[in-house]
Amino acid sequence: MENKITSLFKIKYPIIQGGMIWNSGWKLASAVSNSGGLGLIGAGSMYPETFREHIQKCKKATNKPFGVNLPMIYPQMDELIEIIIEEKVKIVFTSAGNPKKYTEFFHQNGITVVHVVPGVKFALKAQEAEVDAVVAEGFEAGGHNGRDETTTFCLIPMVKKQLNIPLIAAGGIGTGEGMLAAMTLGADGVQMGSRFAATTEASSHINFKDEIVKAKDGATLLTLKDVTPVRLIKNKFYHQISDAITNGATPEQQKEILGRGRAKKGMFEGDLEEGELEIGQVAGLIDSIEPVSKIIENIITEYKQALNTINSKKYNF
Repeated sequence: MENKITSLFKIKYPIIQGGMIWNSGWKLASAVSNSGGLGLIGAGSMYPETFREHIQKCKKATNKPFGVNLPMIYPQMDELIEIIIEEKVKIVFTSAGNPKKYTEFFHQNGITVVHVVPGVKFALKAQEAEVDAVVAEGFEAGGHNGRDETTTFCLIPMVKKQLNIPLIAAGGIGTGEGMLAAMTLGADGVQMGSRFAATTEASSHINFKDEIVKAKDGATLLTLKDVTPVRLIKNKFYHQISDAITNGATPEQQKEILGRGRAKKGMFEGDLEEGELEIGQVAGLIDSIEPVSKIIENIITEYKQALNTINSKKYNF
């Protein structure tokens, strides 16, 4: 399955694991890379010394390419970048900011740069910043999201029309059929977060993983749009913040309710009532916690079966 993405990252399958906070430690990243995809360590939930430790453990656990996801709003960015250079990480996915600030520096150090965007104008800015590829993420995705609520099905072909660099689709993709659909719309590869959150190797709490499996359609909603839009499972905290917004809470009041450590409390510590439970709409399709190797094997099998099914049909219009 060789294409622009497999060639860019030197991987077997054009499948990238999302760098999700509190989910994407070295065990998950190395398992995805060992199974033929590209694993990402999620730097957003790590102190610098923890980040270094995860990179070092990942290097010992796999001899395949892996990368890191680097939210540019992280307060200790300079320290993280120093670690990336010192540990010779060769793939960096940036998000939540303008990639122009760091792309040239990364390239000077032999690092491939990919930027995550929620819309066409941001994709074009990333291309102008000379990143090597773009992840276009529809609002079906879990976690922090775009304000425009553009769905993946609409976003990918719109970005594809404007882009000259490789395009990775994200948001609502968790099966081989979804992967085929995204690539039919113009993507060169896919990034999956939620599907890999419900794995034995994910660093998230078992309570959170079980909640993903229980989720049905309509279980998640986008909220906190005046602060930082985020898709959450509807729990006690979600309803608290939703009611406050309905009653006219200002962004400052919303931040006060949010407080600190909500995502850690929910996803890493397993508090299903008071924590943020960040997951995508595709959770409704996830019905089991599986090892990464089995998930990727199933995705490739589903992809091939779906492709064969389409090729075998004759349409008479």
